[in-house]
Amino acid sequence: MSSVISQAGIPGAGRIVVKVGSSSITGENEHQLGHLVSALAQLHEGGVEVVLVSSGAIATGLPLLNLNGRPADLATSQAAAAVGQARLMYRYESVFDAFSVTTAQVLLTASDIDDRRHRRQAQQTIDRLLDLRVLPIINENDTVATHEIRFGDNDRLAALTAVLVRADALVLLSDVDALYDRPPQREGSKPLHFVAHDDDLEHIEVSPVTVNGVGTGGAVTKIASARVATEAGIPVLLTSTEHVSNALSGQSIGTWFEARPVLGHELTDTGALQTIESVTHEH
Repeated sequence: MSSVISQAGIPGAGRIVVKVGSSSITGENEHQLGHLVSALAQLHEGGVEVVLVSSGAIATGLPLLNLNGRPADLATSQAAAAVGQARLMYRYESVFDAFSVTTAQVLLTASDIDDRRHRRQAQQTIDRLLDLRVLPIINENDTVATHEIRFGDNDRLAALTAVLVRADALVLLSDVDALYDRPPQREGSKPLHFVAHDDDLEHIEVSPVTVNGVGTGGAVTKIASARVATEAGIPVLLTSTEHVSNALSGQSIGTWFEARPVLGHELTDTGALQTIESVTHEH
């Protein structure tokens, strides 16, 4: 089981995966990218191995192609991703350079994770990058992914990545500061600060999966992705990008999903791959 049992343990983790969504770092929230990078760089400087899973390629490419809103057709989405991914990585590299942090781009498809050989190669590459003190930035390879073989959202990709690299914790950043017992915009909604590993959350009401102008996702996908990680013994913190500095410094904010207690042998490569296979084959 992970050595991180609460938010307070995040700064002392050996390895964490952080996921940020499109709407948190593009458009009117573009300024938050610098805030995010600063928090990640501080964690990196403290000796934590950090893997960032970042959406935003399509959203970044849309204005460069004079397109309004997420395209309905796959080809245009892939074109926007091809243009936007390069610009997104340039933005990340420019800001990380100020902290003397070297980054690497890693693009994955669902078939890469589903294929044992490709999965093993991805795992070895990420491990080696971390050994070299490089911060990997992972995104779905939208330019070649089809509707049939997509992860569906980067929350899922982040959870599978956390299992793949044997992370001590997964941090999911979004526009909402926590998981609520009902849609947060509804009067009387209350945040849930702790979710036990065996809590089925049947007592809460969540909005269906949403597709906004720049990304996909919602509470449903985040809960499902948190389950993937916690079932593999990896705790999950869900909070907003606005609060990333507090989250990564170990403060008690957001929603903490407790990891399922697992035996040491279940966290070997074989156990991790079995978890990944069970998830990808269900999708």
